[in-house]
Amino acid sequence: MNDHTASFIEMPAASGQTDAFAEFLAGAAPLVAETEPGTKLWFALQAGDSLAIFDVFEDEAARNAHFSGAVAGALNGNADTLVDGGWDAGVVANINNSDVLSAKAPVDLYSATTATYIRLEAAPGQADNLAALLTAAGPIVADTEPKTLFWAALQIDENNFAIFDIFADNSGREAHFAGQVAGLLNEKASVLVEGGWDDGVVANVSNFDILAIK
Repeated sequence: MNDHTASFIEMPAASGQTDAFAEFLAGAAPLVAETEPGTKLWFALQAGDSLAIFDVFEDEAARNAHFSGAVAGALNGNADTLVDGGWDAGVVANINNSDVLSAKAPVDLYSATTATYIRLEAAPGQADNLAALLTAAGPIVADTEPKTLFWAALQIDENNFAIFDIFADNSGREAHFAGQVAGLLNEKASVLVEGGWDDGVVANVSNFDILAIK
């Protein structure tokens, strides 16, 4: 999976449309499964009035197929109603494409109820070192975190990175943040991450409920 690509899109629901938007995204999972063989993983997520999609593709061509596919078309057609800012300002402007640096292969995927996305900016001159730490972290998560059901380290551009992971429940998330990889990142954050641990990592943690999985 380390040669795969990924996308994360966080979208604000239009006023009064949170439930309708959540229902729309939850209902999209079967369509992704039926029409997008190159979309290996797809998650619909919710945090209050903010909805999000995280997906992993087998290659760039599969990502392009996804964004020209049935679900993207349906979202485009409904964005003016469901999304604050509509298609261009509410969806397209919030797309974060990335390469997968390292991953723990998914286990017990459909028992997951909660997810975390963390955006990380490398400190000046530290992008390669942060990428190396994140790349090495995948096998550690796989070996030491049974309650982390999927984990991926992502590189968005030269200096921006992210981590996405899913858990069966909050106890899994708590175990993850008390685990070896979090400890390693905490230890190195003052050097590797712009803002250090508190302002560069913890402040950028976004937790979501999982609405649907493909």
